[in-house]
Amino acid sequence: MNRPSRRAVIATLVAVLGATVGIAGVGHLYLRRWRRAAAWFVVVVGATVALVAVFALPGMSGADPASVAAIEPASLPGVVVWPVFTLLLLSTLDANRLAAATPTAAGDKPACPSCGKELDRELGFCPWCTAELEWVDPGADAEE
Repeated sequence: MNRPSRRAVIATLVAVLGATVGIAGVGHLYLRRWRRAAAWFVVVVGATVALVAVFALPGMSGADPASVAAIEPASLPGVVVWPVFTLLLLSTLDANRLAAATPTAAGDKPACPSCGKELDRELGFCPWCTAELEWVDPGADAEE
């Protein structure tokens, strides 16, 4: 069984905590995927605003800011809550998938398992993220 990396577990936990309070893209921020985090945040906020405007505001008398601010989250209809919940879940799953993916660098040089950037075999650490590395000689297993 493949054990999830520490990075994937932390990214997923951060994403779940962010989704719990209704903020999409927090797991992507942990992974330093700034554009993807911003995209998820904008998509979820835009969908929430559109769904609330279509399904929650027509029944209210007037759409002044005080009445919009007075909306209780528990009183929102399911047609608003479930799509937003689904988008938050998808954001969390996307952060998990990105964190669990094995990073690959272009070319023949090995890639850092933490940040995915190219490594120098002469160093015992990643010069980009300072992760400690253990080099394994592929020919050592074949000789045994």
